[in-house]
Amino acid sequence: MSHRFRIGTAAAVIAALALTGCSSSDPLAADGAVKGSDGSGIIVGSADFPESQLIATIYAAALRAKDIEVTEKLNIGSREVYIPAIQDGSIDLLPEYNGALLQYFDAETDAVTPDEVSEALAGKLPEGLIALPKSDAQNGDVLTVTKETAEKYNLTTIEDLVAHADELVLGGPPEWKTRINGVKGLEQVYGLTFKDFSALDAGGPLTLSALLSGQIQVADLFSTDFAISENDLVTLEDNKKLFLAENIVPLISDAKASDEVKAVLQSVSDALTTEDLIEMNGRVAALEDMGDIAADFLKEKNLD
Repeated sequence: MSHRFRIGTAAAVIAALALTGCSSSDPLAADGAVKGSDGSGIIVGSADFPESQLIATIYAAALRAKDIEVTEKLNIGSREVYIPAIQDGSIDLLPEYNGALLQYFDAETDAVTPDEVSEALAGKLPEGLIALPKSDAQNGDVLTVTKETAEKYNLTTIEDLVAHADELVLGGPPEWKTRINGVKGLEQVYGLTFKDFSALDAGGPLTLSALLSGQIQVADLFSTDFAISENDLVTLEDNKKLFLAENIVPLISDAKASDEVKAVLQSVSDALTTEDLIEMNGRVAALEDMGDIAADFLKEKNLD
């Protein structure tokens, strides 16, 4: 598949996301709704990238299937925005990635494996927040280059970038500039100083377009992105383990974590696989409605 076609598809994805509610409006703006922590229903939020919105949509649909009142406030922003929102009761529940969440609260953690990360996270969450048991499904950050760039510089690991980083532009979400699992960590763990950092989006179409067009040479993408295989991209091995295990976990306000709610969310976590994420992400990028994708998932897993 040509780069021109993939870049065009990325542009289409941007338009589609705008049509499905991923607009610039603030999902936390006052709309007359009672904050979740003060009401009987559950407000489900998400980060500002499609997979997070998709999993949140699945959570919401699964809860509604059990007659639990749900309000959705998706596309909130980065972790730096939605963690304060769940702490102040603006939202009650959202999908998280346990490794990145742990590093948000403990930048010096030495946990790496799924079990290590889950155990460490339980001791670092602020009072009032609970990370429910993890899913086997994972989606982590991966540094990605084109096949041409990998061959030109003989790249197979992140460490291989050290000799060439001053010639290369890194692209990723704006918050990556200061995150430990971002530019800061690449400097500290690998000694990498890139020619420049381009603030784009969270593993989304802007980053993909910039990589395929040569505006950047190294991209932060997500391991479940179908575009990696479709574009014959190369993911560099994280040989120094900067990026932790990234299992999907429901992050929920303790006040809303009833036995019924926990059971519903656990059923979703138990059913969800990494392969499911890759397949569903492909459907999102093909402009299918997230509600339809969520409904199909619940039906296939007998959760509807």
